[in-house]
Amino acid sequence: MADHAHNLRATARAGRPFGVITRGTTNQNRLRKCDRWMVAHPQISSLLRAQLAGPADAAPLALDVGYGASHTTTCEWARWLRTVRPDVRVTGLEISPERVLPPREGVTFELGGFELAGYRPQLVRAFNVLRQYDVDQVHEAWETVIERLAPGGFFVEGTCDELGRRCAWILLNAEGPQTLTLDWDPFELETPSEVAERLPKVLIHRNVPGEPIHEFLAAADQAWANNAGWAPHGPRVRWRHTHAELVAEGWPLVPQRRRYSDNWLTIDWASVAPRA
Repeated sequence: MADHAHNLRATARAGRPFGVITRGTTNQNRLRKCDRWMVAHPQISSLLRAQLAGPADAAPLALDVGYGASHTTTCEWARWLRTVRPDVRVTGLEISPERVLPPREGVTFELGGFELAGYRPQLVRAFNVLRQYDVDQVHEAWETVIERLAPGGFFVEGTCDELGRRCAWILLNAEGPQTLTLDWDPFELETPSEVAERLPKVLIHRNVPGEPIHEFLAAADQAWANNAGWAPHGPRVRWRHTHAELVAEGWPLVPQRRRYSDNWLTIDWASVAPRA
């Protein structure tokens, strides 16, 4: 199982980026599952397409917080977002001065952290960053970002494995966390609950009996087992029937309006949020 006990601590200081330097490793296409999900999300895509108040050439701004030691996934994200809004501005933020890069592929890079370098963006992404922090700093980081979003803005905070085959992320807005999404390669896992090792930091230690996320993953495994008869048709078909069974049981899953190559689900945050 992945090690999530990194326990780095950030200190907020006036005039300085909020965060700590993380390992910063990445791979090509590591975040493609979340990138695809974001451009297909109706509210995110509508926000990107919206005409902004201000100069006639105003375009939405997307910030990638903690992009790490490589520009790769930030530039990939920009390419995905431009399929929705060709003039979207994308900037990567890093608190390590040595990682700040010259502009490339229409993407800029600056020194900054969860304070967002003074910007008020429409969209923020932070992947594989908070998983290296103390869990008690997660909400502080969330609140720091949320209060700096442009009106109607979104923040996506998540975690994935090194090759991007197992992913989990939380969608937040001005009201706080809204949904949890789990996404995995259909040929990667034997059971849905195996994606738990990549849960976001706020949930990774809550996957224990008595917690909602544990109850939900157990229900997903049971529904998966109940639909074993569909296994000869492949894991994607089996998952579609599993997903339908979970909905029939009353789990508030967001409808899947199109078919993807991955197995994935999005569930209302209130159903999996940690108990106090």
